[in-house]
Amino acid sequence: MSEIVHKLFFAWDFEKEEKWLNKMSARGMQLVAVGYCKYFFEKSPSSEYSYRIELLKRLPEHPESVSYIRFLEETGVEYIGSYQRWVYLRRKSNDGEFDLFSDIDSLIKHLNRVLAFLLCLLPLEISVLGLNISIAISGSIVNLVCACLLFLLLILLCAGIFNLFKKIRKLKKERTMYE
Repeated sequence: MSEIVHKLFFAWDFEKEEKWLNKMSARGMQLVAVGYCKYFFEKSPSSEYSYRIELLKRLPEHPESVSYIRFLEETGVEYIGSYQRWVYLRRKSNDGEFDLFSDIDSLIKHLNRVLAFLLCLLPLEISVLGLNISIAISGSIVNLVCACLLFLLLILLCAGIFNLFKKIRKLKKERTMYE
């Protein structure tokens, strides 16, 4: 039996998305493919797999990314699919703990990649919002509504960036405590 689930996660909430995928696995629904806000599941034994998500430096088709994915597959990790630079990975649960980031430094690098991704979106979001506001001033109610929605999206994006900054700062403090 297969099931398609539509669900939205923001880039800064990738850990929440991982938790959700692992909860679905615990219910016996195993991820087999992904798309934009679209998850394809198949029924199988509960908790058969553990899931992780990673933002790669380059697109999955890039030779560097292909090499990295092959390396992961050699360690028992299965590549499920990708959306843009986000890759979805799983490993049999009975193979033990599944962590992509073996130390604090590698986790900080990953969070910095996510942060850089979001910071690149910020000027685009601001410029689209500014353009929409300038059009909305001319009296179009549709553009005014769009401007309000874009402003809310900007607030969410800024909150996500702020939360990532906090996580990175906390991890750096934690790292210095162990040195």
